[in-house]
Amino acid sequence: MELKSVQSAGVASDDEQVSSEYLTFTLGNEEYAIDILKVQEIRGYETPTLIANAPIFIKGVINLRGTIVPIIDLRIKFGLGGVEYTPFTVVVILNVAGRVVGVVVDSVSDVISLVPGQIRPAPDFSSTFDTKYIVGLVSLAQRMLIVTDIERLMTSADMELIEQIGH
Repeated sequence: MELKSVQSAGVASDDEQVSSEYLTFTLGNEEYAIDILKVQEIRGYETPTLIANAPIFIKGVINLRGTIVPIIDLRIKFGLGGVEYTPFTVVVILNVAGRVVGVVVDSVSDVISLVPGQIRPAPDFSSTFDTKYIVGLVSLAQRMLIVTDIERLMTSADMELIEQIGH
């Protein structure tokens, strides 16, 4: 009985279960992909209002149509070296776990569709990017994408300060 309800619920969205869309962006020399359903909007970078004593990767906050949104520079968080703000620097506004958060990235590339079979498991290695936030790796032509669980990253213990600043 329970199996039947699961099957009938899946009939309408078989195609959606097969492929999902991801927003790709660059941080340094690497290209990342995140679930497009977590993306609220993409904005050009504007200097946020600084918050005293915030961690260095939290650039401050912006007022997004009445909502105070913390802005996190993922390049600083991941220790990617020199951080430069260019006309291509953008802020991806995310809606994760009921919170609105902005992340600064070098540039946004495109939106791609991936089926689960294309996403290969990430090797277990220690780096500045904790692998528990990596869903897997995708190889597309000459590109290697790091598929990231942005919700897990944003709700991690490292980011708990986001909530304190955002509210």
